[in-house]
Amino acid sequence: MIDGLRLALTLFTVAPARAGRVDRRAAAAAIGLAPLVGALLGVVLGGVAGSMVALGAPALLAAVAAVASGALLTRALHLDGLADTLDALGSYAPRERALAIMKQPDIGPFGVVGLVLALLAQVAAAAAILPRGWLAAVAGLAVAAATGRLAVTWACRRGVPAARPEGLGALVAGTAPWPVPAAWTVVVAALAVVAVPGRPWQGPAAVLAGLAAAALLARHAVRRFGGITGDVLGAVLEVGVTVTLVATAIG
Repeated sequence: MIDGLRLALTLFTVAPARAGRVDRRAAAAAIGLAPLVGALLGVVLGGVAGSMVALGAPALLAAVAAVASGALLTRALHLDGLADTLDALGSYAPRERALAIMKQPDIGPFGVVGLVLALLAQVAAAAAILPRGWLAAVAGLAVAAATGRLAVTWACRRGVPAARPEGLGALVAGTAPWPVPAAWTVVVAALAVVAVPGRPWQGPAAVLAGLAAAALLARHAVRRFGGITGDVLGAVLEVGVTVTLVATAIG
């Protein structure tokens, strides 16, 4: 479990966790702990945004700070995965060529547009959530971050293959038994009740919307690439976070 926690912190944050055992068993534990790591990260981001609002900053500026802090605290690794995945999917190239495009260090037009739209949506949604009060704002950001990581847990469930025989996808693909993401879905949806004051149903609905959008992307990627990769998981995470934030902010 300790090795799994270290690996989860390494995969989902910049926390200086010491390297431990890295194998399928540790990967399974890391993927199972991903929603917890996401929730803790979201609390930190909520603290950043809430502190800025308390100091007199407008909600929009505080939202930019929260989203930027999220990118810094994850090395923008998942945003990079989103851009690479969109470039590969947008190429309409055969499987092997699409996988090669995904590994290239540059970013194409699909990736650029996807990154800009995702970040704009996250900032706009966070700015709408922050005026609801400290508890709702922190809960909204924490639930969105947890949902993005939960989407990764779902994408790594048993039966989902890896697109390559090596890399992160091969390490984590198929490591999550179905009860693990199912249990986390109940927990995260329950926590989301307080994210929208006066509308207790909207937070859980936002979680389900984020998971559904991420699942559609994961399914499409598996069809196109033959399985998941580390970049696909990053894209799944960012889509889950973005859709959850937007659905929480509406109304």
